[in-house]
Amino acid sequence: MQESAIEAVVFDLDGVIVDSEHVWDAAREALARERGGNWHEGAQGDMMGMSSVEWSRYMHEVIGLKDPPEEISAEVVRRLQATYQEELPLVAGAAEAVARLAERWPLGLASSSNREIIDLVLDLSALDRFFRVSVSSEEVPRGKPSPDVYLEAARRLGADPARSAAVEDSRSGILSASAAGMRVVAIPNKRFPPNEEALAAADVVITSITELTPEVVEGGHLRAGDGP
Repeated sequence: MQESAIEAVVFDLDGVIVDSEHVWDAAREALARERGGNWHEGAQGDMMGMSSVEWSRYMHEVIGLKDPPEEISAEVVRRLQATYQEELPLVAGAAEAVARLAERWPLGLASSSNREIIDLVLDLSALDRFFRVSVSSEEVPRGKPSPDVYLEAARRLGADPARSAAVEDSRSGILSASAAGMRVVAIPNKRFPPNEEALAAADVVITSITELTPEVVEGGHLRAGDGP
């Protein structure tokens, strides 16, 4: 059997494993309106991929909440935890896809979510047993679309980023994984679809996580849209 060119796979969390971007959006918007912030239509797009340090500062400085960024982040996390404890919005087919790939490769998680949220989701979903490492972008210098969180996940897995694959759904996430030098499997977020620039940076685009198989992960090595 030919040796795989891929030695590890790193998943995003929000939008890939949990259908949660709109949950984050609702929690941040509600907090902003309750506390006199100036919420605007582009706020969610601006904050997608930001680490908790970055988006809480954005809500303080741009949205205009008077609370310090640390308290903004903590309050949004409390609201997310309450929502998830009541009902975890697990993407249909995500658990099965994770299990499929875990049979073949060591798995990591590279997420913009706070550490508390990552751990809660993995615990509630019982997916923690499949992931050898998980990294929150609050644990690295820069959030997505910078490559930091993916590079750190690969480092903790002991894997070469150039021989690793990432599974992403958003513009910032696709660009982050691509900048890390990984093979990128994109599953475009239906609520907040990535633009053409981001999709062009993916190696393969599928419509659902139910299509995510080892064959898709290992498939051609050309960037989407490239010729032979």
